[in-house]
Amino acid sequence: MAYTDITSHKGPSIAPSKREKKDNTHWLYIAVIIAVIGGIVLGLVAPDVAQGLKPLGTTFVNIIKMIIPPVIFCTIVLGIGSVRAAASVGKAGGIALAYFITMSTFALAAGLVVGNLIQPGEGLDIHANSKAVEEALSKNAEQPHGLIGFIQSIIPETFFSAFTSGSVLQVLMIALLVGFAIQSMGKAGEPILGFVAHLQKLVFKILGWILWLAPIGAFGAIAAVVGATGVQAVVQLGVLMLAFYLTCVIFIFGILGTILKVFTGFNIFKLVKYLGKEFLLIFATSSSESALPNLMRKMEHIGVDQSTVGIVVPTGYSFNLDGTAIYLTMASIFVADAMGKPMNIAEQISLLVFMIIASKGAAGVTGAGIATLAAGLQSHRPDLLDGVGVIVGIDRFMSEARALTNFAGNSVATLLVGTWTKTIDKEQVHRVLDGKDPYVAAEDDADVDLRYPSVKNPATETLQPTPQLDVDAYHNASTDQPGVTGSAHPQSNVRPDLSTSKGPLDK
Repeated sequence: MAYTDITSHKGPSIAPSKREKKDNTHWLYIAVIIAVIGGIVLGLVAPDVAQGLKPLGTTFVNIIKMIIPPVIFCTIVLGIGSVRAAASVGKAGGIALAYFITMSTFALAAGLVVGNLIQPGEGLDIHANSKAVEEALSKNAEQPHGLIGFIQSIIPETFFSAFTSGSVLQVLMIALLVGFAIQSMGKAGEPILGFVAHLQKLVFKILGWILWLAPIGAFGAIAAVVGATGVQAVVQLGVLMLAFYLTCVIFIFGILGTILKVFTGFNIFKLVKYLGKEFLLIFATSSSESALPNLMRKMEHIGVDQSTVGIVVPTGYSFNLDGTAIYLTMASIFVADAMGKPMNIAEQISLLVFMIIASKGAAGVTGAGIATLAAGLQSHRPDLLDGVGVIVGIDRFMSEARALTNFAGNSVATLLVGTWTKTIDKEQVHRVLDGKDPYVAAEDDADVDLRYPSVKNPATETLQPTPQLDVDAYHNASTDQPGVTGSAHPQSNVRPDLSTSKGPLDK
């Protein structure tokens, strides 16, 4: 399949994509593993020395706090833009969004139930920085309480003071106002949305650099915890990881499988088998977005209408993050229990609803999961923020389960929305799932880099592109190029840049 190189023509230029850019995140993964092992060994061998390294973990958390306001602002503004895009395509978009909200609730409930049943952090007795706790409690005491006090606390004194006050809720307030204002402006707001998309790229580039300090933070935090509690900390962290994996398995084959069977009659086990190669790819890369192009093609092959696939799959990668919801739930409960300050059910629900809202639109961003966890704790329970340093040490080990659960959720969502909107060929689905019509990549696909598929995305084609699916920028540029040749639709022979999609909400 031949593609026209739009960068070879005169006129506005677009930098060529770096297709061969190496992904060095596996070195970060290895470094975190070494740091965790080193921290455990030091904590067991020299507990006094290990406890003195606690500031390393605290410093890393403080650096994460620094980047939280712009992360929340950008993701919320772009998330609202995505809602508008999805809703604008009609019935399928509305049904998809309603389903995503419902399944996020189910995922939160599953995480809450398991987290409160096993209480993996109970008994660790991790002590936070006493000065930080005193400051947090003092600040909280100064705030007026009740409904009126809450409303007053989320309104900043000035537009920009929200970003310097340390109040995540004030940033959220500003982001919501900006997002809805851009939405109401229609086409006039598209350049602003495009600017925020570029700002998000800048912010997450900085966040990516910060994450390279994770091994140092994890080493200090794990060493201090093991030094203070002994081998019990290792056991408790292992229990958390095992419980999370089991919860994800139950969610996929229990909750998602039941919903799929009841509403469509399809078998979840056959669907997982059909998408087996994609599941293996995700397990190897810890990124659900690495399989996005093939998922769209396979969903079309299985019998779902192309327009429905183009709406549900891209939107789902930002709004249907079941694995991430479970992770945020269990991680929050673990931190609270480990620090001896458990949250009641009302606090848990309030915190987790905030986290789910804050994570919308952040798919494809390295470190967004940890940033969202830290932001939620800072806004609702600042006295628990130091506990994030312990989670950093095992976060990478849970990324595969998050990614696989997110992917399974989006696969099931596509079949469900197709069924509810009657844009699916059920006979074709059964033929494919029974192995009678296996998916075979088109001959032209042999020359196509799967990171740059020819995919039309109705969910974003009327808006400035987000960093996840940069379709319109190429479409607009190609129509401006005087010498471009190809089909009547430039999208069909210009590759949207998916190279930045790392899927770190999974990570």
